[in-house]
Amino acid sequence: MKRFKINIEYMVDKILYKTNVFETEHFNIKYIATESHIKLDINPCVPMENVKFKMTVPYDFRSNDRIFLNGFQSWTECREHFIDDEPIRLNIKQEAIRRVMPTSAYGDYDFVKYDRRKGCFHGFSYGYVRNEKDFEFFGSLSERFGYTIIRANVPDREIIFERDLEGVVIDGEYTLIDVVNYRGNEKEVYDKYFADMNIPKPRVGRTNGYTTWYNYYANINEDIVVNDLEALSKVDSTIDIFQIDDGYQMAVGDWLTINHEKFPNGMKIIADKIHEKGMKAGLWLAPLSAQIKSQVAKEHPDWLIHDKHGKKLLCGFNWGGFYGLDIEKEEVRDYIRNFFNVVLDVWGYDMVKLDFLYSASVIPRNGKSRGQLMCEAMDFIRECVGDKLILGCGVPLHPAFGKVDYCRIGADIGLEWSKSKMVLEDVCTRTTLWNTIFRRGLDGRAFANDPDVFLLRDNNMTMGFTQRKISATVNHIFGSLLFTSDNVGDYNREKMDVLLHIFNNSQPELISAEFITKDLIEIQYLENGEKKRICFDSNTGELML
Repeated sequence: MKRFKINIEYMVDKILYKTNVFETEHFNIKYIATESHIKLDINPCVPMENVKFKMTVPYDFRSNDRIFLNGFQSWTECREHFIDDEPIRLNIKQEAIRRVMPTSAYGDYDFVKYDRRKGCFHGFSYGYVRNEKDFEFFGSLSERFGYTIIRANVPDREIIFERDLEGVVIDGEYTLIDVVNYRGNEKEVYDKYFADMNIPKPRVGRTNGYTTWYNYYANINEDIVVNDLEALSKVDSTIDIFQIDDGYQMAVGDWLTINHEKFPNGMKIIADKIHEKGMKAGLWLAPLSAQIKSQVAKEHPDWLIHDKHGKKLLCGFNWGGFYGLDIEKEEVRDYIRNFFNVVLDVWGYDMVKLDFLYSASVIPRNGKSRGQLMCEAMDFIRECVGDKLILGCGVPLHPAFGKVDYCRIGADIGLEWSKSKMVLEDVCTRTTLWNTIFRRGLDGRAFANDPDVFLLRDNNMTMGFTQRKISATVNHIFGSLLFTSDNVGDYNREKMDVLLHIFNNSQPELISAEFITKDLIEIQYLENGEKKRICFDSNTGELML
């Protein structure tokens, strides 16, 4: 990567400047530039505002290259591409919906320009160009100065690195970019990347379990939980975690205000019952979010993130709309510390699934970039949770590296194979499988990958059983957190055999996984010394022979 060029835009005293040099009357740039590492640190002489930075590296794409760039957050659709593919983006209908509903916050729509040309892709923090088994990997070593946006522009024969610096005033030394470039096989490039970031390997391994969400959604109660717990405890396998999802609390944000019609004995007794069955107890929270109707939002409007006009910022439409809590305020931090203390130390839960974490950094504020805010939020979350387990979800992945034990790496699975989506982060089984396959390099390095649940039941389900088995097989091959949401007491012998195969067998050894056409995914792997293959149409869920 020694060959590169830069472009910088900035304002000083309300005057706009544009340059492509390393030193002006306003700044100078120190740099490291080797074959495998580029780091640029800017030293301003005066405060610089509205800074935009781009570094361009020439790149010779080959006709049989495949390109992967990591999506913005857990749920964002991302996959390997042929070099002549259309880029992933919203269609006209989705874009119209985004403009009238609070959906922009889920993704990067308000701060990244989408290139609509064929062969023009963008992503965040890391990615690669693959040719057969040879990987050329690009990755940011830190997002604390701002998110690193990576573009692969095949028509222009270039890789572009941008830094999201919106809201930042640079008035001291600041890292504009810090990226690495490795060549090797898949294992070599990922191992090198995480070693250079000094990210410790996760302390957890392959984990079996259950969550209430994908059968009952928010319609849970104590009887449902106890009934499914009892059925799961009779499975002839090790079950590690039983997790209660959304629906136990009166409102999102009011985590200690329990719905006593549903859970008349409170949440501690549920954790106790789970422990009696020899499992860890998990509980879902969205700790940085507050539902519009929540007491915390009504009583403490000053705790919420506000936009530049002083208006409370909606972070999504779930639960009728919700706001983000501003953890820049110490009162908010105290509030969050308190409910974590109760959940973990008083009620006795062993793991928390923490969702919608992106809301910490929807907009830059207080002179901090989105990336800095997200990294600091993950630091704070880990401080609150201490040594207990974290399952991260709805989070930009790089800030979660080494901070969570498990992490969702795809969208929520649907009860159907595919459906119309409002945004690239929407519920979609197909998207979940794409992400699970192509974010596999993070597993066992950044955290243990959570591919979301597999579902085998017949009731409350529109996917055919073949589609359900494809989803379960992909989870088995690529996932480390293997959860179901079924009442396994309803299983017949065939379904129980599939469940036991996934829970009782070690992770297969992957040989290859790729699109062999625009639609067909082929996976080859070794299991118990036997070579196996699965090929399916990712758009329809049809199994191919």
